[in-house]
Amino acid sequence: LSNLAEACDLEVAGALTQNVKHIHKGYYMGPGKVEELRMLIEHEDSELVVFDDELSPSQIRNLEEELKCEVIDRTTLILNIFASRAKTREAQLQVEMARLKYLLPRLIGTREDLGRQGGGSGLKNRGAGETKLELDRRKIEEKISKLSTELEQLTLQRKTQRKQRNKKDVPVAALVGYTNAGKSTLMNAMLEKYGDKDEKLVFEKDMLFATLETAVRRLELENNRVFLLTDTVGFIHKLPHHLVRAFRSTLEEVTEADLLIHVLDASDPNHEQHKLLTEKVLHEIGVKGIPMIYAYNKVDLTDMESPSVSNSRVYLSAKKRQGLEELTNKISTEILNDYSQQTMLIPYTDGEIVSYFNNNADVISTEYDEKGTILHVICKNSDAEKYSQYVIQE
Repeated sequence: LSNLAEACDLEVAGALTQNVKHIHKGYYMGPGKVEELRMLIEHEDSELVVFDDELSPSQIRNLEEELKCEVIDRTTLILNIFASRAKTREAQLQVEMARLKYLLPRLIGTREDLGRQGGGSGLKNRGAGETKLELDRRKIEEKISKLSTELEQLTLQRKTQRKQRNKKDVPVAALVGYTNAGKSTLMNAMLEKYGDKDEKLVFEKDMLFATLETAVRRLELENNRVFLLTDTVGFIHKLPHHLVRAFRSTLEEVTEADLLIHVLDASDPNHEQHKLLTEKVLHEIGVKGIPMIYAYNKVDLTDMESPSVSNSRVYLSAKKRQGLEELTNKISTEILNDYSQQTMLIPYTDGEIVSYFNNNADVISTEYDEKGTILHVICKNSDAEKYSQYVIQE
């Protein structure tokens, strides 16, 4: 919660906790603790109190009356962070929709707000009219409906892009993990090593939810094997379900991936809990049966040996650019295994096919025969099948 507050440019003045069997219906915490909190606010001259759980409208109202300062809950704080970081139209729509869905059941009307709009002399047959509360609710529902329509169009565009990628038969690896584990740093490190110079680097910063947009970048290894790397929004403990639902279309990139690279902050003492939480969210959004590599990042801040590989685990430092080759080798083993070694005799009249294999396959050796060019290549099975008339058995 403290890190979230700092990510929202708030200075943390103090913290207060209470162990209780039951949450107080009126104040969330016990009345005695509320008084203790009021004294802490006065002492620190604080302007805002953030609670770690979702508060009901009546709890917020009661607490603000007692504490004489603004009160928000964890969900509001996360929504504020997301709103300030959303750059693309899709991310902005998703955040706004989550905010409105959270706000809808929390509309609180004062006595003045609840006054009738209709009624009175000469208007008896028109009915009572809408209350201010009902009017606000209807406006929000209409806005949610409008946002949903616009988001659906963007989701269709994303699905079309995925179909086009699938047609090209390019495998996809998706980076997933807890927020601030170093996914974007790892993405940029891989781009520097294997990406095209025209490929744009993604935003990276040491803070929670630095990136909300899903970025897809094309990587080409030295042996001409190509795959797409996807950077996704990070997860966090108690991520509001409104946000998970709103970002579902973005997270679908994960469900369509051929491989998941689960990035963990090895320097964080709670990284194993973060691992379990991320896997729980992945399960909730329908991720099943996709192979996973665990990339233990930031090992330069620990006593762990780097770079090193152990089964499905790769220990690396994206910032120091250590362990990238080891990770790439694991990725190759998992998703770039649809390749086979072939020997082909290509007539000199079909020189464009030789050029194709030089650009799209790993050419081990080239020989020249009176009948044509003999290529020893490691190529996609689909290419071997497509040009099977040139394959010769040794």
